[in-house]
Amino acid sequence: MNDKVLLITGASRGLGEATARRAATAGYRLALIARNRESLLPLVAELGADTAIALAADVADWAQVISAVAETESHYGRLDAVFANAGQATNVSFFGDGGAEPEQWRDMVLTNVLGAAYTARATLPALAATKGHLVLTGSVAGRHIRRGNLYSATKWAVTGLAGSIREEAVGTGVRVTVVQPGLVDTELITEEQRAKPNLVPDDIARAVLYALNEPPTVDVNEIVVRPAGQVL
Repeated sequence: MNDKVLLITGASRGLGEATARRAATAGYRLALIARNRESLLPLVAELGADTAIALAADVADWAQVISAVAETESHYGRLDAVFANAGQATNVSFFGDGGAEPEQWRDMVLTNVLGAAYTARATLPALAATKGHLVLTGSVAGRHIRRGNLYSATKWAVTGLAGSIREEAVGTGVRVTVVQPGLVDTELITEEQRAKPNLVPDDIARAVLYALNEPPTVDVNEIVVRPAGQVL
């Protein structure tokens, strides 16, 4: 065990779950966060109670986020890395030609943008103490314009957020990475997307661990991972 502590939001499924498994194998101790703590218990049982703890928090709720971070520090005594991964995807049409109704957009925007910002704000003081590493889940959709796509706009925001934090982190020893996946076979994508070339969550987990395991003098700013054959 390397004694380093990694906090992961959105850890009960998809990229978060795959990254937790990879990180546990690499020796990290883990604080796993999801809205529903019960959804994390099978993964904690698999990894072992000495390796992982399960915490409940809605990342769009500041009080819940800071409470989970405080519990992590109380349990482990430190925090070395954070994977701000929690996210949602909602189909949108700005002309009203299908997609979710506008009142259903709010949760995605709050989770993807405000949740990432809250996670950063709650954890960066602890990361500064350990010269740690903040990793955020962006998207290829946050690099290219997508037609009528509010999800894409939230991921553009995450790309900008990562850059802004990185500039503020200069001189602190904290590194900031945004991982930008193409299509990944998770429950967030549609059946139409699933028929196209896809990555699997472990492909992104390997990218996260790559960034975390670079020497302290190396700051991997962005990692773009796309499935072979995906058309932009």
